[in-house]
Amino acid sequence: MLRDFAAIDFETANGELSSVCSVGIVIVRNGVVTDKFYSLIQPEPNYYAALNSQIHGLTDEDTAQAEVFPYVWGRVEPLIASLPLVAHNKGFDESCLKAVFKTYQMDYPDYPFYCTLVESRRQLKHLPNHKLHTVAADCGYILTNHHHALADAEACAEIALQLL
Repeated sequence: MLRDFAAIDFETANGELSSVCSVGIVIVRNGVVTDKFYSLIQPEPNYYAALNSQIHGLTDEDTAQAEVFPYVWGRVEPLIASLPLVAHNKGFDESCLKAVFKTYQMDYPDYPFYCTLVESRRQLKHLPNHKLHTVAADCGYILTNHHHALADAEACAEIALQLL
C-alpha cells in the first residue's frame, strides 16, 4: 500500500500541455497529509483559451504577476523530494510536467507516477464513470471546488490512500 507520495494536479491555460497555469500538491507521509502547496503559474505559451478559462475560472489577469514555472518548481522540488507522484489521469498531468520541463529546457528527473484513474477503473467497476468527483465521492470525499488544482490534488490524495 502506498503511504508516502505527492498528489499533484495541473490546470492549463490553453490546448498546449506546457501551458500550466496552476499547480496543487498534497504531500502524504505515513498515510497522513503533512503539507499542501498551491501556486498560480504564468503559462507558456501565455494566453488563455475560452474553454480552459470556462473550466477552471482562471484568466490572464489571475496569472499576470505569477512566477514562471522554473521558479514555482524550485519551491516544489524540496517538498516532493524523492516521493512518487500520484494524479487522477496521470497521462495528462505527467504529460504537462514533461512538456513544461522541456519548454524551459530543464532536465526531467523521471518521477515515478501512479494513476488513481486507472486504479479506480480496476477496483471500482460499479461506478457510472471514473471522473475525479465521482471516484472521490465513492471514497467518502466530497469535492467542492472541482478544477481548482489544490482541491483536485486533495481529492486525488484521498482516493490514493484508499486505492493504491
